Amino acid sequence: MGDLNCMNGKKIKHSLTLQYTGTILGLVAGTVLLCWFLNNTFLEGYYIYNKQDAMLEGFATINAESEKGTLDSMGFDEGFEKICENGNISILIMSSDGSVIRASVNDTESLKVQFMDVLFADSNEVLDKANNYVLEKQVGSRHKSEYLVLWGTLADGNFVMMRTALESIRESADLSNRLLSYIGILAVILSAAISIFASRKIAEPILELTEISRRMTNLDFNAKYISKGENEIDQLGEHINQMSQTLERTISELKSANNELQIDIEKKNRIDEMRRDFLSNVSHELKTPLALIQGYAEGLRECINEDEESRDFYCEVIMDEADKMNRMVKKLLTLNQLEFGNETVTMERFDLTELIQGVIASSSILLKQNGISLTFNTDIPVYVWADEFKVEEVMTNYLSNAIHHTEFEKRIDIKYTQMEDYVRVSVFNTGKQIPAEDIGNIWIKFYKVDKARTREYGGNGIGLSIVKAIMDSFHRDCGVINHADGVEFWFELDTKNN
Repeated sequence: MGDLNCMNGKKIKHSLTLQYTGTILGLVAGTVLLCWFLNNTFLEGYYIYNKQDAMLEGFATINAESEKGTLDSMGFDEGFEKICENGNISILIMSSDGSVIRASVNDTESLKVQFMDVLFADSNEVLDKANNYVLEKQVGSRHKSEYLVLWGTLADGNFVMMRTALESIRESADLSNRLLSYIGILAVILSAAISIFASRKIAEPILELTEISRRMTNLDFNAKYISKGENEIDQLGEHINQMSQTLERTISELKSANNELQIDIEKKNRIDEMRRDFLSNVSHELKTPLALIQGYAEGLRECINEDEESRDFYCEVIMDEADKMNRMVKKLLTLNQLEFGNETVTMERFDLTELIQGVIASSSILLKQNGISLTFNTDIPVYVWADEFKVEEVMTNYLSNAIHHTEFEKRIDIKYTQMEDYVRVSVFNTGKQIPAEDIGNIWIKFYKVDKARTREYGGNGIGLSIVKAIMDSFHRDCGVINHADGVEFWFELDTKNN
């Protein structure tokens, strides 16, 4: 019954079973009540009306026999008994001198007394009257019982009196109404059981179709209606199955087309955005070195300073700025290949400790020039799975970034944090923290937290973008953490070949 009252967590206000059952019960109960009302209102009157007809027909039969002079003949015995028994009528036929010609009972004297009692009663209601008879409703003086009484004169001059009790009619009407009530209650109970059973048989496939349609609204097309092909509901279920298959196929095609379109749109937007950013940032980054190159080249051409030392200085500036431009272009090409997946990633197993020691050795001159102390106290081999040359570029970018931003104690610490399946490499340098609002942007190419200082050492904001692109190609993480006395950059590499 719970399935009938609730669907998808939402209570059904007008259950089909309840409506169907209520309709059947209403019809049956209404019919029974109507019959009971009609019986209770008109049955007694209808019985009395029939009794009147029976008494009038009996009087007509007796009067006809009196005309023929056969009232006391044996040939009328059967007809007389039939009138009395069929109508439950007491009959007394007397001559003018008071002698009994025929009577419905043997105790004629008692019957005479009863008739006299009725005839001389005070409350008589005339129901029908003719020249030779009177039909009345009377109340007996003794027991206050109501009777239908017909008395009159026959064609041969004899008297006839006919009487039937109305109490038996009322009892019959009451019994009929009582029986109808019992039958009505039984009919209501049976109709309720049958209608519930029938409505469930009808509602179950409809509820199944409702559940299937609900699942279809949530794009769940696995539910199918099992059709027996017997009626219209089964045909509806087959059509819903066909519609489900068609919708599933159509939606699948639309999703595939939409997914491809979305990928194309995203790719186009990304390319457009990268093109705009590239042009804007490259033009900005190239503007200063180009201006310097142009200015010093013009100075050389116009021989502003003719001494050899000045010319060498001009040439060094031009060469230095050209070298910066060359390095930036190479980095941009590398980043572009990484971002578009054109760069081949060769996964191999190598000793990370050896690689880091090599990067430190390459940067030893810069460390000495800047008075920086570097700590890396690990000689134990740590083998990882990655592209060795790209990891070297990550480590070089981190160490270069740390060298150019080291302040205060001028200390750089490189360490491992060994995990179960991977190792984390951290490069910490003492110095100023990265502002919280800039931490999320430092991986964006050409983004510079301190533009003046970056310009000092020739940085262009591409190094960390290359780091992020390389780590994305490894499907590994990298990040940055602010400490009280400096900044820690980290990246992670797999130690197991999963």
